[in-house]
Amino acid sequence: MPAGDRQPSRSGSFGGISSGAGSRSAPRPMGSDESGETIRAARQRWASGVAVMSTREGAGFRGATVAAFTTVSLNPPLVLVCLDREGRMASLVPEVGIFAVSILDRSQEFLAERFAGRAPVPDARFSGVPHSLGETGCPLLTGALAWFDCRVQADHDGGDHRIIVGEVVVAGLGEDTDDPLLNYEGRYRSIEGA
Repeated sequence: MPAGDRQPSRSGSFGGISSGAGSRSAPRPMGSDESGETIRAARQRWASGVAVMSTREGAGFRGATVAAFTTVSLNPPLVLVCLDREGRMASLVPEVGIFAVSILDRSQEFLAERFAGRAPVPDARFSGVPHSLGETGCPLLTGALAWFDCRVQADHDGGDHRIIVGEVVVAGLGEDTDDPLLNYEGRYRSIEGA
């Protein structure tokens, strides 16, 4: 997002989501969509938090930005992450059997970009990224709003994605800034007034 777009402006949407974009996408008709374009656009209308999923890779670490993350169950404690089947993490996480998820604060947008491969110096490894290690040995991002340290409990086919279910070994909370990094219509957003 360009520097000039960082100041939140009202989007007019109920619920207080704001963005520097200030524009809305056009309505689209319902119907069959063989290319998946309408489904992709409809999916982007689901506002979600942004997180970095991490795991071990040999003697180092690897991470990926994810928006398809949710808690599944409190007893037992389970979470779910969907990973693009073509990405390295989709094969690595089930193989290694452990992962962590760090929920990002608005100030960590640069980490979301880095681990999504869009930063000026995209690097899926953790060189120069402040972190600590969870009980499983996976990196937990310093400054994250919350984190989950997990063992893979199940790996399901999800079409062009893999659905990874993790049993939470331990979870933790960072400082509550009331300013989570959000994703809506493919752009980073914030909560108005935060």
